[in-house]
Amino acid sequence: MSNQAFEGMEKQAANHVPLSPLSFLARSRDVFGDRDAVIYGTRRYTWRQLHDRCAQLGGGLRALGVDQGDVVSIIAANTPEMVEAHFGVPMIGAVLNTINSRLDPETIAYILDHAETRVLITDMLFSNAVKDALARLDRQDIVVVDIVDTQIEGPGASSERLGQLDYESLLETGPALQDWALPRDEWDAITLNYTSGTSGRPKGVVYHHRGSYLMALGTIAGWSLPAHPRYLYTVPMFHCNGWGHAWTMAACAGTIICNRIISAEAIFGAINQHKITHFGAAPVVLGMLVNAPEEQRQAIDHPVKVMTAGAPPPAAILQKMNALGFDVLQVYGLTETFGHVVECVWRDEWNQLPASEQAAIKARQGVRFPVTEEVQVVNVITRDPVPADAESEGEIVIRGNTVMKGYYRDPEATAASFAEGAFRSGDIAVVHPNGYIEIKDRLKDVIISGGENISSVEVENAIYQHPAVSVCAVVARPSEKWGETPCAFVELKPDVTATEHEIIAHCRARLAGFKTPKHVIFDELPKTATGKIQKFVLRQRARSLKQT
Repeated sequence: MSNQAFEGMEKQAANHVPLSPLSFLARSRDVFGDRDAVIYGTRRYTWRQLHDRCAQLGGGLRALGVDQGDVVSIIAANTPEMVEAHFGVPMIGAVLNTINSRLDPETIAYILDHAETRVLITDMLFSNAVKDALARLDRQDIVVVDIVDTQIEGPGASSERLGQLDYESLLETGPALQDWALPRDEWDAITLNYTSGTSGRPKGVVYHHRGSYLMALGTIAGWSLPAHPRYLYTVPMFHCNGWGHAWTMAACAGTIICNRIISAEAIFGAINQHKITHFGAAPVVLGMLVNAPEEQRQAIDHPVKVMTAGAPPPAAILQKMNALGFDVLQVYGLTETFGHVVECVWRDEWNQLPASEQAAIKARQGVRFPVTEEVQVVNVITRDPVPADAESEGEIVIRGNTVMKGYYRDPEATAASFAEGAFRSGDIAVVHPNGYIEIKDRLKDVIISGGENISSVEVENAIYQHPAVSVCAVVARPSEKWGETPCAFVELKPDVTATEHEIIAHCRARLAGFKTPKHVIFDELPKTATGKIQKFVLRQRARSLKQT
């Protein structure tokens, strides 16, 4: 058949619709309108009600003058308002900027200024930091809208009002959107997420409608999500838009259970009260669950699937989670890739392995997600793919439709990250013979001691096997003799003790001598709001120690 037979078949309204997660909200309204969409304490909205509130939010923002491409920022906990912002803001073509609620006022001010925010929706619980941030800005034209949460009790319940109107009043400000439309172009920006800024100022990562749509579908396929899951939103929605799970739940008409409190007691309680079937969590949250006192635990009488991402979780933690009745899926991704793009797909033949070996496999990052086009591990010098021998290390590079548009107002950084036709992750990994990727370290976290590379992750995994250890991190400490040596920071479980000598001896029995920490510091580890350990803070502390 000649190519002429295909002429005249152009894109048109009948056969080409821009991909956007807004489509999922419209479908759940039409098909499952009476099913619960969001539950938060005494508040409960169906999918029809949630859609209508999102349309009211869009109408209210439009009445405030927000237009196509304008940025609307929000600082909030995982409450219904945060869920609604993920739909209501893009309904009018605006761009949602979710800000980490634990940032310092100076960084919040920087983001508001750099993002060119038109409207700021802020939870009153964070009024102190936000007020300080607004005072640092030269501009005074940001419209501030307060979220007044009457369900908050205790400290912060009566925080200061900063805006001229509250969120519920905003929903009544203008007429609700009636026939809102999908974006004219699926490549249009939908959200703006700022990186953690561990080195220098945070960078603004721009997501598009197409990638957000595909990430939602990829999560359904990769996590084998059924219709109507009951999802506990434990992942902060300011982090990679909560891994895109609000859009995912709209696609499968699930029920989102919101909870301000992230504690073992609150999570176990929500699982039993709401019959949670799925939730996502950073490894530090998994550690919190397995190390929780008996009085905070509740028996789980139904299957619960957990998605975890962040720093590679120790195999010991995964083994204990399995013993508690949780089915954990390890995934990997970055802010720049809309979240998870690699998953540790489980194989039936592994079911016969001992629990410790299963946990070790689950600790690997795995293979690419269904909607990820390509993930490779390449030599950091030659840029050629490394052999699948579980030993040769290289940098993970990623290509696909769930890679960011670029860094906002930073063309140089964008060009550098895409220099080789794929996104450079900065993560060091090996490839196993079965094709599964296993992260060894961040490129910047590799410890070079006497010319030998040491994976901080490998040392951390050894330390986690000590029964007294709750959380740990290993960084480089300057050494006159070796250049660098491993320095371990350890957070112990409640009511247990361990000495530096014990931890070092424990590691020496499991690691080569040059990989064994030469110094152990016991303290509470600094963490981000998403549970990631702030290694840059620990590196600064390690550098301040006397060289050995």
